[in-house]
Amino acid sequence: MTSAPAQATRQRGVLGTFILVIVLVPLLIVLLASPLLIRTFLFQPFNTPSGSLKPTLLVGDYFFAAKFSYGYTRYSFPFSPPLALISERIFASEPERGDVVVFRLPKDPSTDYVKRVVGLPGERIQMINGVLQINGIAVRRERIEDFVDTEDSGRQVRIKQWRETLPNGVSHPTLDMIDNGFYDNTKEYRVPAGHYFMLGDNRDNSTDSRVESAVGYVPAENLIGRVQIIFWSIGEGGRIRSDRIGMKVR
Repeated sequence: MTSAPAQATRQRGVLGTFILVIVLVPLLIVLLASPLLIRTFLFQPFNTPSGSLKPTLLVGDYFFAAKFSYGYTRYSFPFSPPLALISERIFASEPERGDVVVFRLPKDPSTDYVKRVVGLPGERIQMINGVLQINGIAVRRERIEDFVDTEDSGRQVRIKQWRETLPNGVSHPTLDMIDNGFYDNTKEYRVPAGHYFMLGDNRDNSTDSRVESAVGYVPAENLIGRVQIIFWSIGEGGRIRSDRIGMKVR
């Protein structure tokens, strides 16, 4: 026969175990789900595989893109749910001219691209002698100090650099590697409704909206997020570029 104190002790033990399970199981679920939730709804990490956005983003830069900047589409979620499940942007907001954005390539939605928004829906975009034209007006730019780049061989090269100021006041550097480059003079592009025109800051070494067969106009639903900050950077030979860690991307 079990004594009353022993029975009370066993009941307290069972109750304690029950409360522990009630507390720990949800906590464990939250801990396991947190990285996925953060990646889906708040910030997603990316890295820079090419030099198309030099000098703003360098090869080896790792950065966060804010997923909430423009709202959410099927491309915001893991495995990109079918269009039938998410047919339009949720909590939509429009990108501003000059934003550096991550988007899904229209020609291949499995590929992420990162470029700068220069053209908004309904606008006319053109390059004339290497100068960006928006609605027939040349964007102001001024020559600044050369950008010093290091090739794979270790040789340093100097590249002409300009500071471009977009009509809304956003100012950023661009590179001019080649005089009279292939895309320094283009036709006039008319940005369709619900689409954006993207350029790389490294104008002579960027496959962007000027190349209609590869990128073209980017639909709003393909936008993933706005690039915010560099959280890690590795240069040639595995050297850590500590001066770039924590740098805001503009």
